[in-house]
Amino acid sequence: MDDATLMALAIEEARRALGHHDVPVGALVVRDGQVLASRHNERELTGDPTAHAEVLALRDAAAAVGSWRLDGCTMVVTLEPCVMCGGALVNARMGRLVYGAPDLGAGACLSLYNVCDDPRLNHRLEVVAGVEAVTCAALLTDFFQARR
Repeated sequence: MDDATLMALAIEEARRALGHHDVPVGALVVRDGQVLASRHNERELTGDPTAHAEVLALRDAAAAVGSWRLDGCTMVVTLEPCVMCGGALVNARMGRLVYGAPDLGAGACLSLYNVCDDPRLNHRLEVVAGVEAVTCAALLTDFFQARR
């Protein structure tokens, strides 16, 4: 599957967050064309500040492969990861990150910081930004406009 097809799956996953009033962010972990994990934000649902789609997907993917090392995997997420999630990607030894909408206020993978490609850290990963960015951004904009 190509990045756009995978992002369509992540967008579908993000929409599931709307059912429990969480910010609609969806994330997948993929290895060799197989989706290992697919999750959405659950902070409101669980009351857990770390229940970002990326962290939940990383946990599920690690369980699926039986290791915390997710080298050779790709994270596909609808919104640019924050510092916590970008750090988790580095710590998981993720091979590649594909994200949709940039997060100019908290993005840690190109916009505000560049955690995923910081030469001071022990791992770096390829980052592909802007895949289906308009659709991903619209999902977030619609969510926040409806809350006002």
